[in-house]
Amino acid sequence: MLTIDEIIANALTEDIGDGDHTSLSTIPEEATGKAKLLVKQEGVLSGMEIAARVFAQVDPRIIMYPLLKDGDVIKPGDIAFTVEGPSVSILKAERLALNFMQRMSGIATITAQYVERIRGTRARILDTRKTTPLMRAIEKMAVKHGGGHNHRFGLYDMIMIKDNHVDFAGGIAKAIHAANKYLKNTGRDLQIEIEVRNFDELRQVLESGEVNRIMLDNFSPENLRKAVEMIGGKYETEASGGITLETIRQYAETQVDFISVGALTHQIKSLDLSLKAF
Repeated sequence: MLTIDEIIANALTEDIGDGDHTSLSTIPEEATGKAKLLVKQEGVLSGMEIAARVFAQVDPRIIMYPLLKDGDVIKPGDIAFTVEGPSVSILKAERLALNFMQRMSGIATITAQYVERIRGTRARILDTRKTTPLMRAIEKMAVKHGGGHNHRFGLYDMIMIKDNHVDFAGGIAKAIHAANKYLKNTGRDLQIEIEVRNFDELRQVLESGEVNRIMLDNFSPENLRKAVEMIGGKYETEASGGITLETIRQYAETQVDFISVGALTHQIKSLDLSLKAF
């Protein structure tokens, strides 16, 4: 798994190549300057830590002065930070810092909207694995800045039995039994979650037991409420599938524990931010 610093290093290599020839050809090597990160749209700020790492990797001589922090509510005209240092280096880092911050702030903003819609209920908003390849750590960080929670990070940190696993395993009971046997044989300590699509599958899971969480996929709010009552607090519950900002309150009021929303990371409009010299 790539670290955040490795992601940044690879992104810089992609963008810079053998040099920022525009800046190198037009700006004296010894020139220094200042710039500010200007907010141009309402939302929730995310990516301050990532931007700081970008500037540090490009040139340790760049000094960043944060004025806001990740998770802050922002509005047009706000200044998130200022930087000063070699002008060529600031320009070299500019686009990548903006790319990260604009997308991360977009994710944090939409996450905060979902979180606000279910305020006062017991439900918590979860992200999914529907992330940009190699950007998962950064995008999941943004979800947390928006007040959401991270689901499993990848295939390795939780057993999540979905419909295809059940079909290939030969049924729900067989899949659950095999998962528990695997954990025992390998000595791994992982949570087990299983997806169900209807009440028949839910009854099979309740008969089998040996899971930690049940994902109720594409249940209507009415059926979700019935399913949560059937489970009766014996296992954690998660709602998923086609839940939107307009409908999420209905799902949250069923007493479900978690609501996973893939749109947090895969249907995002970046927030409008700009780096301006001053």
